Amino acid sequence: MSERKMITAALPYANGPVHIGHLAGVYVPSDVYARFQRRLGRDVAFICGSDEHGIPITIRAKKEGVTPQDIVDKYHEIIKKSFSDLGISFDEYSRTTSKKHYENSQDFFTTLYHKGKFTEELSDQYFDEQAGEFLADRYIVGTCPNCGNENAYGDQCEKCGSTLSPSELINPKSMLSGNVPVLKETKNWYLPLNDYENFLNEWIIDGHKDDWKPNVYGQVKSWLNDGLKPRAMTRDLNWGVPVPLPEADGKVLYVWFDAPIGYISFTQEWAEKNGKDWKDYWQNENSDLIHFIGKDNIVFHCIIFPAMMKAHGNYVMPKNVPAFEFLNLENDKISTSRNWAVWAHEYVEEFPGQQDVLRYALLSSAPETKDNNFTWKDFQTKNNSELVGIFGNFINRVAVLIHKYYNGVVPEGDANAAELQEIENSAKVIETFLENFEFRNALSALMNLARFGNQYLQTEEPWKTIKEHPEKTAQSLFVSAQIAVALGQLCEPFMPFTSEKLLKMFNVEKKNWNDISGVVIESGHQIDEATLLFSKIEDDVIEAQIQKLENTKQSNKKTNPNANPMKEEITYDDFSKMDLRTATILEAEKVEKADKLLKFKVDTGIDVRTVVSGIAESFTPEECVGKQVMILANLAPRKIRGIESQGMLLLTTKPDGKLTFMTPEVKVENGIEVN
Repeated sequence: MSERKMITAALPYANGPVHIGHLAGVYVPSDVYARFQRRLGRDVAFICGSDEHGIPITIRAKKEGVTPQDIVDKYHEIIKKSFSDLGISFDEYSRTTSKKHYENSQDFFTTLYHKGKFTEELSDQYFDEQAGEFLADRYIVGTCPNCGNENAYGDQCEKCGSTLSPSELINPKSMLSGNVPVLKETKNWYLPLNDYENFLNEWIIDGHKDDWKPNVYGQVKSWLNDGLKPRAMTRDLNWGVPVPLPEADGKVLYVWFDAPIGYISFTQEWAEKNGKDWKDYWQNENSDLIHFIGKDNIVFHCIIFPAMMKAHGNYVMPKNVPAFEFLNLENDKISTSRNWAVWAHEYVEEFPGQQDVLRYALLSSAPETKDNNFTWKDFQTKNNSELVGIFGNFINRVAVLIHKYYNGVVPEGDANAAELQEIENSAKVIETFLENFEFRNALSALMNLARFGNQYLQTEEPWKTIKEHPEKTAQSLFVSAQIAVALGQLCEPFMPFTSEKLLKMFNVEKKNWNDISGVVIESGHQIDEATLLFSKIEDDVIEAQIQKLENTKQSNKKTNPNANPMKEEITYDDFSKMDLRTATILEAEKVEKADKLLKFKVDTGIDVRTVVSGIAESFTPEECVGKQVMILANLAPRKIRGIESQGMLLLTTKPDGKLTFMTPEVKVENGIEVN
């Protein structure tokens, strides 16, 4: 076990905000681990940054009609702030569009190129003739040959986890135009992953069978058993890090070549600011490299990136890759495209001061070895029953009683009390679980100490013994104070905001993890006034979040995403009262001093009447005369600019925003009822 920890968290795509699936599967666990390692006194570099060259970036840019740079600039700041707001304690959070990263990734490629590690291959790649572009893997969708998923990408099926190539997809289509692409010859540079099979088998299959998570080890073993193939490290795209070769004009580095190099680039940026040597973390055998990722990134961090580093020759291999499974939301898969998510930045706005509640809820449901589920009701229960009812209740009772009986001064007590052993035991148990990446068990061990404190206080009943056995009251509150402060120390990796608040309440400093045992607050120590660590979350708050998701679900059913929501429901009797008829416009003229209004004389078949309508921005009067239209005939008359309007013409909106009349397909008599 090295005293130096190089900890990375998967680079989020800067094509949208981060959601609770990202937080639960990567960022909160990695932050807990980094904070814990710092508390052990180890040399930690905790590194992350925005991945700004992925195909999702360019897809989002095309949809919004802006440049990829516009997209990444916007979402990089949103993501970075979300992490900061939730206490994710990166030592460096950068971005792959930085100058340092461009230089690093190009230098890495050039080093491999001059070492002869690449093969140059002409191949037929999918090309969108309408868009005039070669299609990178994520610009192609089709049916997965392994599981039948009809929305598999050209590099991976996110349903079954299979690694794919575009040629393996059944019925491939371009995401740019929706057309069937054609094959066109192009040259790219490939890394022959098959050359590294023996190395990968020895390093992972033989070397990490017992200490890597089964889901990670199993996936890697499966890929290696199937045999690896050369993989292109360049792409025919116009957004990304340019390939640093004269003959590679118009090509960029494969995003999964440049993105993991970002970890190195960002470490260098951090090291330069802090007087460190980045090589101590990446090129020293006494450094433990730990990658926190989601399960969909296992192949890139366990096969492709290690093969790249092995080819380069100067880098240490990952000590562990604790990949997490997926978190579902209300029993449905989280989906950015369907807006089925709880977004980090929205949570911070809607639950001010309750960052640790989300951290706690996500850690207690962390999808460590299998997919798990987040529900708002469970979130509420964890807060109200566990954080308020157990943890917060114990801390508040201890502080209140010490102020009530001892004016806020910790009373004298036996430093050798047997109950204090529970503090040291809990610290060791939590430490063991965290070293093994068992975050849910570690959190449970923390809460068990809070439960122990509550049970101890309830058994000792200092509020009853204060009069007849004051020495017993003093002892019980001395012990309770030790447990309370220990909880403040031990909860810091999990709930940093709560830890800070709790330790401030007891007027103590943060300690090294190994010093959390026995007496952690001395007799005679003055504590501050009690404050509530957590507050109850009411039903109406949770119902609002559930309704928000229900609105999203209804919106996702739309066949036209631009359609406005349905108006209030009416009965058939309400509808039957409406008298809709065919009519013909006989005359039309502009209304004076009203830019939007036209005045019509309309033959409804039952009479000739005047109608005023605000459609002058879509039609000239001349265009309207002779038009057969539909009219709501029994609408109560209404004066508009002094003119009595006797009905309403029916129109709809075209894609360009202009209005168009609702007209019968063939000319009919005026006055025909519309049913």
